[in-house]
Amino acid sequence: MPRSDRELCDVPGPAFTGVTLDRADTVRSDPARISRLLLEPDATVVAAAADGVLVDGSDRAALLRTAVGRDPTRYVDPAAAILLGIEGGAAVFAADLDELDAGVRSSLEQSGEVISLRDAGALLPQSEGGLAAYLTALLNWHRRHRFCANCGAPTEIVEGGYSRHCPNCGASHFPRTDPCVIMLVEHAGRVLLGRRRGWPEARYSVLAGFVAPGETLEEAVTREVREESGIEAVDARYAASQPWPFPSSLMLGFEARSDGGEPGARDGELDDVRWFTLDEVLAARAETGELRLPPSVSIARFLIERWVARMHPGI
Repeated sequence: MPRSDRELCDVPGPAFTGVTLDRADTVRSDPARISRLLLEPDATVVAAAADGVLVDGSDRAALLRTAVGRDPTRYVDPAAAILLGIEGGAAVFAADLDELDAGVRSSLEQSGEVISLRDAGALLPQSEGGLAAYLTALLNWHRRHRFCANCGAPTEIVEGGYSRHCPNCGASHFPRTDPCVIMLVEHAGRVLLGRRRGWPEARYSVLAGFVAPGETLEEAVTREVREESGIEAVDARYAASQPWPFPSSLMLGFEARSDGGEPGARDGELDDVRWFTLDEVLAARAETGELRLPPSVSIARFLIERWVARMHPGI
C-alpha cells in the first residue's frame, strides 16, 4: 500500500483534531496561578452539557466564548476550576451547563445554541471542532469520576481539572482514554466494510474494536478483523487518530491488507460484512448507489477517503 504526497496533503484530517490553544501544562501545579488567571479581565469560559456543546448563535462557526467578568463564580467554582488552556494570551475555562444555575444557563443559551458534538464536528472549523471534543471529553470524565475508585469517597478537582484527588485515601485519578482500533482492510481493489445492528439501511463502515489488555495495536487490528469478519488482515500500518468522546475513546486509524476470502458476520456485532469495489464506493460518495458511507465527522470516512485518493488519484 504505497503512500503518496497527494493522499497526505489533499485529504482533510479527521474531525475533532487540531486544537490550537496552549494546554498550559506549566501552570497546572500552581492553584494560586490558576485563580489569578480566572480573575483576569480577558478570561473566558466555553460550555457544554451532557447532550452537546454551546456554539455562538450568530454564525455557529465557533464555540461561544463568554467573558468570566467580575464574578467568575457564576460559571466556575474557583476551588475546582477546569482550565482548558491559554488562547491568545487569555485563559479559557470549561463550564458544565448541567451544573450551572438555571438563570445563568438560560442567559448563556440566549447568546448561543446547544448542538450535539457530532453536529459540531461537521459544522465547526478544524480547531474549533477539536476544542469541542477536548471540552466534552474532560467534562465527561469529571461527570463519571466524582468518587474515588479505591475507597468510594468524594474526590476533588486539582491540576486545573487534569486530575482528581481523594482526600480520604490519598489516591490520584487521571482522565481515562480508551484506545480503539479502526481499520480499513483492502484486497485487490476492494475494501472490507460491515454494517452494525441498528444502523440505517445500507450504511456500511470500516471495522473497529477496543484494544484488549496486554495487546499491541497491530494485534488488535488482526484480532478484531478476524473476530468480526473471518478475514485475516496483515501489514497493519498506522494512518491517523481521532478523539472520540462518546464518552472517552481514542480512535486509532490503521490501514491493512488481506489475501482475500469470503467474509461473514461472526461475533454478533455485525449484521453483514462484505467486500466493496471502488466503483461502489465512488457511487456512494456521489450518493447515487445503494451503499451509504459513514458521515464525514468520523475517522472511518477519513480512512475511506484516503483509500479513494490512493486508488483513484483524479478524485
